[in-house]
Amino acid sequence: MKEIDLDATDLRVLDALQTDTTQSNQALAERFNISPPTCLRRVRRLRESGWIEREVAILDAGRVSPLLTVIVEVSLDRQDATALDAFEQRAVADDAVQQCYRVSPGPDFVLVVTVRDMPLYHALAQRLFTNDANVRNVKAFFSVKRAKFSPRVPLPGLD
Repeated sequence: MKEIDLDATDLRVLDALQTDTTQSNQALAERFNISPPTCLRRVRRLRESGWIEREVAILDAGRVSPLLTVIVEVSLDRQDATALDAFEQRAVADDAVQQCYRVSPGPDFVLVVTVRDMPLYHALAQRLFTNDANVRNVKAFFSVKRAKFSPRVPLPGLD
């Protein structure tokens, strides 16, 4: 992907798309006082350059059958690059893991996991933690309420 320089309009378009990608090109162009073809080119350039990683639908978790969201701290016995990479690769490959962060200080990883029920969490724990001889400690926090969720990223100059 080639690097591009972003101007203020690019940043405003990105910010608008973070909030709602269903806006028509026409509506987006009108909102930022640019022509529809120019707007379309800008959005295409932002996608091709990697600024827009992907576009997804965010589902209403309350409409899905009851879900169990777990924030998990994981500490490893060995923290060399190979051991950290190996655990990270296994964690990100698991569909139940929604987010995976290497953190410091404290545990080596923090995972956000969503499963349908406790037996599925137990199966995940077996796959990722119990069967890995390098996992030293796991601390799980079970969510009782989600007060906020937003995938929005703050953009420079728009704070």
